[in-house]
Amino acid sequence: MHDHCFFSSDGKVFVGLRTCPNAECKLLIYIVYRTNNIEGKNKAEVIVSIPHERIEFDSKDIPTKIISTLEEAISCHASSCYIAGAIMVRKTLEELCKDKGANGKTLYAQIEDLSNHVIVPQGLLKGLHNLRLLGNDAAHVELKDFDKIDKEEVEVAILFTKELLKSVYQSSQIASMLDALKKK
Repeated sequence: MHDHCFFSSDGKVFVGLRTCPNAECKLLIYIVYRTNNIEGKNKAEVIVSIPHERIEFDSKDIPTKIISTLEEAISCHASSCYIAGAIMVRKTLEELCKDKGANGKTLYAQIEDLSNHVIVPQGLLKGLHNLRLLGNDAAHVELKDFDKIDKEEVEVAILFTKELLKSVYQSSQIASMLDALKKK
């Protein structure tokens, strides 16, 4: 529901204040959006919303340092600070390696050793080096492995990291829930 709404003279850009539709929240949201007529249908594209839209993250059973680091990456992404977000995703990976006792002087070596400490699908283990490289590119002036570090790259890195953390910290909890449902 719009509390206040103003629109541009062409009627395509709207600026307004809305109340969050979640009955428990009722937070006031500032929003700027554009309408486009695509294939005969009006589509709304959010340009800005404050508070910023955030990627959801279930932090249950994940160590506090890892939670705070990934939450910071998510906050950076929501605020369009993509380079900072990529660096924080890399730091989340460093925290995971430290928490699981992966050895090595470099993050590369720690990632290689991580499979000796956790059981995760090979696809996730292979992708860890891409997270490391994205963080490296973000921290240095010259991009070597990625063409750019932008919204999509950081969003995918965060989604990947969430799946990794689910696999490492939360999968046994889900298996236990299923086991509890069996006949006794």
